[in-house]
Amino acid sequence: MTAAAFAATAALAPIEHALGVVRRRRGPTGSQGLAPGLVVPDPAGWTPARDLISGERLDDLIDAAARRWHAAPHAAAALAWRSYTYWLAMPPVLGWATARRVPMLDPDDVLVRFDGPHLPVTVGLRRLHLAVLSDDPLAGALDVTVATTEQQLLDLFRQTVRHHHLDPLLARIQTRVRLGTRTLLGSLASAVAYAAVRGLDTTPDETIDTAWLLLAALDVADLVDLPRGADGEPTVQRHTCCLAFTLPEPKICSGCCLRR
Repeated sequence: MTAAAFAATAALAPIEHALGVVRRRRGPTGSQGLAPGLVVPDPAGWTPARDLISGERLDDLIDAAARRWHAAPHAAAALAWRSYTYWLAMPPVLGWATARRVPMLDPDDVLVRFDGPHLPVTVGLRRLHLAVLSDDPLAGALDVTVATTEQQLLDLFRQTVRHHHLDPLLARIQTRVRLGTRTLLGSLASAVAYAAVRGLDTTPDETIDTAWLLLAALDVADLVDLPRGADGEPTVQRHTCCLAFTLPEPKICSGCCLRR
């Protein structure tokens, strides 16, 4: 293992622990949409996310979802977005929640693949760039941005997830198909909520509080609810639909608004 790889492994240890919680709850497939270790040692065969945002490779992502679910173009785009936002948001959500370490999602540094056997997209990082608080041991290290307060770190979380990445990608998708902004942002809200519910090994109240904080930071808190299940654990209830019900074999997800 190179020194850089060792440093990345140590820096990402809290996120990897949380991904272990996801796998414990969801099975081995719980993190299958993320590159092992998050950082991709060899980018051959991977596509920079900037090529999705530019539109150059966006059709490849939508086509991968169409093949996976035999979906019409608008449903394929909605489901591709749902999958992409889920895997993209998971590392920064878990990083902020567990260690106040936010992997930055610069479109040049995020890598994607479309050739997974079970998913339309797999997400990884070309290099690790973290945002941390000033008292983090990593503060001052190379490729680390330091925030002086938690609010500043939340602002960086919002910037890297939405302003610099998903907002321009959403706008590009809407040049391909007719999908409402609220519909697409509903999947982002669901992604954030599910990452917290599945990956945080905290009390239900703490998990819910963390989820609401991050949802509010992204301005999507009105698109989900977090009711308690019969076992007292938080669940996710969407206010929008990902369009899976339009598939040739219709699917209504467990938290879908159509179940109401």
